[in-house]
Amino acid sequence: MLMLSTMTLIIMIITIVVMILATLLSKKTLTDREKCSPFECGFDPMNSSRLPFSLRFFLIAIIFLILYVEIALLLPMIMIIKSSNLINWTITSLFFIFILIVGLYHEWNQGALEWNE
Repeated sequence: MLMLSTMTLIIMIITIVVMILATLLSKKTLTDREKCSPFECGFDPMNSSRLPFSLRFFLIAIIFLILYVEIALLLPMIMIIKSSNLINWTITSLFFIFILIVGLYHEWNQGALEWNE
């Protein structure tokens, strides 16, 4: 028990020393306004927050996020084809792809896929 508590104390001391050294060595001495300010989508955060924001940019970003989620849901379907019933797998895959195609048609019908206005 004494050995375990001694090792725990030594590990904690080493961890604290490494954290303090990392903090002291990583401090930047030259700081300016640009490096200290957050970067938010190319907008200057020091200006007024009521600047007009392109809704088109937001819509395109959401479409790409949905695309990545679709890919994350489609890839496991390929991996489980060997371990599942082929008829159930086919019906599930076709239903999922049908939902994606209906969503794509809806985006196209609403004009979300037109890049120039």
